[in-house]
Amino acid sequence: MDTSDDVSIATGSDLLDAETPLLDDAVAVRGFVDLKGRPAVRSTSGCWKSASFIIGVEMAERFAYYGISSNLIIYLTGPLGQSTATAAANVNAWSGTAFLSPLVGAFIADSFWGQYRTIVIASLVYILGLGLLTLSAALRSSISSQLQIIFFFLSLYLVALAQGGHKPSVQAFGAYQFDVENERERKAKSSFFNWWNFFLSTSVLIGLLVLSYVQENLSWELGFGIPCIVMCFSLSIFLLGSMTYRFRINNDQRNPFVRIIRVFGEAAKNRNIFLDKVMIEPNNQKGLESKVCSINDIEDAKEIIRLVPILLTCLTYTVVYAQSTTLFTKQGATMDRYISSSFQIPSAALQSFTPATLVVFIPIYDRVIVPIARAITRKPSGISMLQRVGSGLFLSVVSMVVAGFVERKRLEASKQNGLSASPNGTVPMSVFWLAPQFLILGVGDVLTLVGLQEFVYDQFPVDLKSMSFAVGLGLVGSGSFLSSFLISAIDKFTKGNGGESWFSDDLNKAHLDYFYWLLAAVSALSFSAYVYFARSYIYSTRIAV
Repeated sequence: MDTSDDVSIATGSDLLDAETPLLDDAVAVRGFVDLKGRPAVRSTSGCWKSASFIIGVEMAERFAYYGISSNLIIYLTGPLGQSTATAAANVNAWSGTAFLSPLVGAFIADSFWGQYRTIVIASLVYILGLGLLTLSAALRSSISSQLQIIFFFLSLYLVALAQGGHKPSVQAFGAYQFDVENERERKAKSSFFNWWNFFLSTSVLIGLLVLSYVQENLSWELGFGIPCIVMCFSLSIFLLGSMTYRFRINNDQRNPFVRIIRVFGEAAKNRNIFLDKVMIEPNNQKGLESKVCSINDIEDAKEIIRLVPILLTCLTYTVVYAQSTTLFTKQGATMDRYISSSFQIPSAALQSFTPATLVVFIPIYDRVIVPIARAITRKPSGISMLQRVGSGLFLSVVSMVVAGFVERKRLEASKQNGLSASPNGTVPMSVFWLAPQFLILGVGDVLTLVGLQEFVYDQFPVDLKSMSFAVGLGLVGSGSFLSSFLISAIDKFTKGNGGESWFSDDLNKAHLDYFYWLLAAVSALSFSAYVYFARSYIYSTRIAV
């Protein structure tokens, strides 16, 4: 392949040709070229025809990621023999790395490789990591326990590294396939984020149900190997769509990160003036007059600064979100999971409640709630993006309150049946008691996580769209790290005087209910702060291709 994606595929005369209206606007898409650097033709490129290939490769990645992460705490506390607190901390640390690594991947994609090349390379690294993970499970009985743990975590973190390049690039590349200057495609793009998450949630749901069953009832080797095969197949499908993709032309050849960092650097050196004033100092060298920072650079920097309070107040939501793959799963493992006399559902399969909620609720939101809200508010989106995010933040408080009461009931059932001294006993309480907290959090995901994706993408500078998705993912990763820190700190504090930890390995002696109610209180405070900042937020109105 003789191209290097987005910017570098169209150079010299190709760029000039692409910017010249050689074709009528109804045929050629302004500002975009195809894989070979030719003007992108609307009828044969982009929109849903291209987005379908891109959604396909991301569905495979989500199938693989959640097929591993959903049951990871069971693998760590089972075959690897770790304690509940240690395993939960390790899962959160790995999850945090996986969600923070897109910040690096987005930097590489936006500055050097472009989205297309980054997706291909990250997919290959993903396949390598999954292959080594499968090998580590297969060699479990052939190597020492210490070597096994090292091999396993090296493979696991290779997958986290691969997600760093894959996740932000795929979503940004998908959004690029819709031309906001065309009314039909602009309407299609407004639904893109909803349907993107619908199909991804479908993939996650299948992964949770199928892979968790395979891992617990057949073998861990097969449970890790199936995602590897699926990723190989999806990469082939993605490459088949290459000639239909649109690649955005970047007319500003300067590194977008350098531009933004330069603005903040100049602002730091001129702390006594407003940010707008860093556009200073005519440089008469060689008879040319230039500015340290352009107006566009300063506006880009201001857009990022405005987002900071909103993002920080959403951080607590991601801490709540982290519990669905760790403590919720451990709770379910102690409860009655039989749905017939002979079939017991895997505890990790409980996580399917959340994506199942997304699969059901997203079409309702997009096709029913939004049109009704649009008729009432006269806004194209029905409700504002910040109102949507805030509604999900409120539901996170509700989910933690409900989770606390359900856990209290589970502890009472354990005590009544004399299981307080029986760590491996099954509490005679249906696992479906956990469904409400999963379902409420699922609706919250549609509102907050999906809404936040759209909001940050819409408000981020045009040359940093991959980074916009990485910021959202980084927020989730930060929440996982914060959750890991809280669990470790509370575990150490509560058993410091010889007492029983809130996260005791015997959950019948633990107090997850206290932890959930603590998160509910913190989430309520964060929600109040969010409302304060959201009310004063001024939306950016600059149009990005």
